[in-house]
Amino acid sequence: MLGKIVEIEANEIIVESSINLYETENILGLYVSIKGKSREVIGEIINIKENKIHINLLGEMIGEEFVFGVIRKPSFSSEVSLLDEETTKKIIGIPNYNERKHLLIGTSPIYKDLQIGFNIDTFFNSHIAIFGSTGSGKSCGISNIFQKLFAKQKEVPYRASIFIFDAYGEYHNAFKDLRKVVPEISFKSYTTNLDSKSNVLRIPLWLLTVDDIALLLEAEKHTQLPIIEKALKLVGVFARNGEDILKIKNDIIARCLLDILSSGRSAAQIRDQIFSVLSYYNTEELNLESIIHQPGYDRSLKQCLLIDSTGKIREMELVMNFMREFLNDDYELALPDGTFMYTLNDLKDAFDFALISEGVLNSNKVYDEMNILKVRLSSLINSDYSCFFDYPEYITLENYIRELLTADNDMKAQIINFNINYIDDRLAKNITKIFSRMLFDFSKNMPKRATMPFHIILEEAHRYVQNDNDKFLLGYNIFERISKEGRKYGVLLGLISQRPSELSETCLSQCENFMIYKMLHPKDVEYIKDMVPNITSDVVKRLRVLQPGICIAFGSAFNLPTLIKMDAPKPMPSSNSTDIGETWFVTKK
Repeated sequence: MLGKIVEIEANEIIVESSINLYETENILGLYVSIKGKSREVIGEIINIKENKIHINLLGEMIGEEFVFGVIRKPSFSSEVSLLDEETTKKIIGIPNYNERKHLLIGTSPIYKDLQIGFNIDTFFNSHIAIFGSTGSGKSCGISNIFQKLFAKQKEVPYRASIFIFDAYGEYHNAFKDLRKVVPEISFKSYTTNLDSKSNVLRIPLWLLTVDDIALLLEAEKHTQLPIIEKALKLVGVFARNGEDILKIKNDIIARCLLDILSSGRSAAQIRDQIFSVLSYYNTEELNLESIIHQPGYDRSLKQCLLIDSTGKIREMELVMNFMREFLNDDYELALPDGTFMYTLNDLKDAFDFALISEGVLNSNKVYDEMNILKVRLSSLINSDYSCFFDYPEYITLENYIRELLTADNDMKAQIINFNINYIDDRLAKNITKIFSRMLFDFSKNMPKRATMPFHIILEEAHRYVQNDNDKFLLGYNIFERISKEGRKYGVLLGLISQRPSELSETCLSQCENFMIYKMLHPKDVEYIKDMVPNITSDVVKRLRVLQPGICIAFGSAFNLPTLIKMDAPKPMPSSNSTDIGETWFVTKK
């Protein structure tokens, strides 16, 4: 017995101690049993002051199960004692360990040698969040979890698919030797380092949607979306050949030229613009040298565009009739469906023609809005980043996803790591969004949903999962969509961040399991307090004083907020701070 209850407050009881606190080991942080005639309430000692023990009420034991939360407060006659080892293990440990069901990840810093873990299904079937200041142990924690998961010898998680977007290139060292531990497990890595000899990240451009291209070109206004959509519809014409495609291309060029001919501009402007279009966009049948037949003689299209002494194109009607011969109403342009490949240059050609055919050159305001997209596309084509969208051969979305999941030994890869350390934050954000959208679409279209779960782990998530312009421009943000809808399709997020206050509120609100390391920034601490469900003020107080490698874990996979001293990963991720003493100093000879 610790003593008798003297006060009962909102979620706390105060016990007048009957033990000699000076001769007893520190009991702060230990769990207690508060037994009444028909109920047993579990609490935690949070404060000891003037021989009074303050106990925070956590939950109840119902039969052999612990249930978080207390509906009815204990009575003053309840017996208060330290919780026995067996019950403590039921609450924060794994009493009946099963290799297929459970994962042990560390020990209790309060109860010596008590191993702590979670139910694998309960932890991984929801979105998770791992927060902590720099150096607090986040990278080591996630490395430890997956090393333990993929070190299982009998129950091998062969069909797991973990996609890690590695902001600093930390995880390669932690996971590269997984196969040596369990031969059935494979690690696959992609890099954005262009000097690498293998596995440079490449995305098939033809698998991108209008939304993806809009993000890639940093579109800002709704008026810019139609021109992107038209360019994507046109790219199927400019990137392909064939008799049917030729007829469509002739029709598109002819309609553009007819618009120019009937624009009302001066003859010189009309001639110059037609010359400009046909110099770049032409076919064997429709070009400046195309022959226009007339009774008695033939003339080239170029000759028919000559301006006479009155300043007019004398053969205007003849040219327009010639163009009308190419008109074709038996087709409808559609967005690319991933059934043919095209390049960034093909997209640029289609984009340029879309600008001309839409007549945006006639309006300075519209031209400026559209031209900025053209400039950004040209900048991408002329930069080193263009190689990330230069896929060597045609591939479907399904085969591309399966290629990502296939290791070098042709076995299933369980961890696919994308090292995005070598590109700027803007492109890194867009690449993570593109991949996340692909995985989400792939999962949505599976015949039997949620049969191939994908876990998307975002290191430095605050860089990518933000309250962006996406919702205004596109009507949604892919991370928010996954956070709200992904669970039913088996697409789940893992948000790792040192600045949770910069994360999307929607995404954070959908997370069910949290592991929070030492947090110092008051804005982040306050944000966690306001946004994270079931977090108590006592937990918030602890966040500032946690030792590196120790976290507070809570959520659906944990009975109650639990301190865990995470096991150290072997090998470690490449996340150590620089050794200043070793780097600066040299020994004098």
